[in-house]
Amino acid sequence: MEQTLLDSIPSLDLAEFTSGDPVRKDKFVQDLGAAFNTIGFVAIKNHGLSDELREKLYAAVQKFFYQADEFKTKYEFPELLGQRGYVGKGKETAKGFTKPDLKEFFHVGQPIAEGDMPSNIFPTEVPEFEKYTVEVYKTFENTGKTLLRAIALYLNLPEDYFEDKVRNGDSILRALHYFPIENPDAIPEGAVRAAAHGDINLITLLMGASAEGLEVLRLDGKWIPVTALPEQIIINVGDMLDRLTNHKLKSTIHRVVNPPREKMKTSRFSIPFFMHPRGDMDLTCLDSCVDAENPRRYENMTAGEFLAERLRELGFKK
Repeated sequence: MEQTLLDSIPSLDLAEFTSGDPVRKDKFVQDLGAAFNTIGFVAIKNHGLSDELREKLYAAVQKFFYQADEFKTKYEFPELLGQRGYVGKGKETAKGFTKPDLKEFFHVGQPIAEGDMPSNIFPTEVPEFEKYTVEVYKTFENTGKTLLRAIALYLNLPEDYFEDKVRNGDSILRALHYFPIENPDAIPEGAVRAAAHGDINLITLLMGASAEGLEVLRLDGKWIPVTALPEQIIINVGDMLDRLTNHKLKSTIHRVVNPPREKMKTSRFSIPFFMHPRGDMDLTCLDSCVDAENPRRYENMTAGEFLAERLRELGFKK
């Protein structure tokens, strides 16, 4: 499968992996690995998230973000470094860029915080926000664990290799609002909804966004649109998995472009789940992914050290 020949991301069925049929299971493992080895993205159906739950989640998220900025900033706590609660407009700038992204978002972490993990913050005026974000968090955490089992098998690791590493991990559900721009002429030159970036985590699970705009960068330098059918979610490799596999599984650069001028006054909502391991996970490249043709690319560090480095790059941490 040559990445330069792909004009869309591959589609897979997670039910093949959980079918109990070893042939179908192995085919899913190999197809998932091939997609992650080339373009870094795949569309998955039978992922466990119902249409009803997705619709209720989006309704709750929209209800929060359509409130006045003064209301939303009550749930913004800079000392949490953007890891929980609301993060306002103009606060996040992609690595290597100088203009902040045109977005605001809200972070939900583990329902029950462990150790030095911060507790969640929820808008009490929108009680359904907590109910549905936590329900989706738990759903996607389980789906993510299933996908990591498939990834482990593709890497010739024990199927449960990631299990203890992601148990009560630092995963985050991010409710994103790309807010309307009433005057497109006032946008700073070069500012976009989400500048080109790679995700920090192991894998990202993304349910269908409320509007188009997501694009992925192929190896040949061409940007291609990423779309999913209503019953699919998008999965992509994050930088931590890229580091662990010495770039065998590729964290592909992606972005969210601005809509046509006539649509700039409309909102776009997106809700990715960033699957993180525990902070003490060792991201040292797997020996099986290092050889004479593929020498070690990355310095050794833990997931917590890497996250702290990236938070500094994003402007949240000094």
